[in-house]
Amino acid sequence: MKNYVVAKQSTVPRRCLVLGGRGFIGSHLTRALLAQGHEVRCFGRYGSGALDNELANHPNYDHFEGDFNSAADLARALEGMDTCFHLVSTTLPKSSNADPLFDVESNVLGTVRLLTLAVKARLRKVVFVSSGGTVYGIPESVPIHETHPTDPVCSYGIAKLAIEKYLALFHAQHGLDYAVLRLANPYGEGQRIESSQGAVAVFLGKMLRGEPVEVWGDGSVIRDYIHIDDVVDVLLPVLEYQGPERVFNIGSGRGHSINEVLDTLERAVGSDVARRYRPGRSFDVPESVLSIERARRALGWSPKVDFEQGIERFASWMKAQLAEQLEQVERA
Repeated sequence: MKNYVVAKQSTVPRRCLVLGGRGFIGSHLTRALLAQGHEVRCFGRYGSGALDNELANHPNYDHFEGDFNSAADLARALEGMDTCFHLVSTTLPKSSNADPLFDVESNVLGTVRLLTLAVKARLRKVVFVSSGGTVYGIPESVPIHETHPTDPVCSYGIAKLAIEKYLALFHAQHGLDYAVLRLANPYGEGQRIESSQGAVAVFLGKMLRGEPVEVWGDGSVIRDYIHIDDVVDVLLPVLEYQGPERVFNIGSGRGHSINEVLDTLERAVGSDVARRYRPGRSFDVPESVLSIERARRALGWSPKVDFEQGIERFASWMKAQLAEQLEQVERA
């Protein structure tokens, strides 16, 4: 994982609640915030435990276990905080249509509950990680700007968009500051390769295990992939941003087809993978590449990790992790 260097502080340290702090993005963000001198309360599910001993013993780190849909847990987690990073999602794009009621109840209603409690707790700001890949639906033009029509084709995207609208409502009614980051497809060190989310991680895991890869469609679907370091590097300046913009696309600004992703992974791993092509899925839009000019202009941010370089780093990290696990098994 990235070793964040503490820069000269030009802002007052914040007290940050990271909802989903045990997850892929949340764990990287937590470390980065601590490195910059902020206080961090990491909200994870019951039984999740602290990230590691280093964090558990950090003077500015507070591990909090709770249920996102519990008003009592959220109220306790918000006590004393001035900023909240909302990274929680209970569904995936491919599964959300199977049970949209659960999607709405757990994500949309859960977030409205959070915002209501945030106003009572006098929270300063909410930073919400939305979905740049699903809120727009089938693009009318590429790259996709923030002003593009929003016509999601899956419940996941509809829920994310609804949350964005409620953030705007609470800002208008209660003055609750907020920012929305419509994120492309993040990947990188620390991502779980055994999960069903994140094409790069899923493909890499199968390749390292010697398993075939299933591709939905002919592999021509194009997506925007962004390395986790670049994601964290844009989350940090949002803390102090006071400009007029509220919604930002966050991606690499470039698109890669599924076949190109597999080609790049094969070069990084050093071996070919068996590809099994399946019929395409109705919720997969053919191409999604985000325009990131607004974030460049307003936040002074731009992605720095080249796709091929990022894939090589991720593959090398994962190989080292698997080698360490094998060594531990052999020693046991």
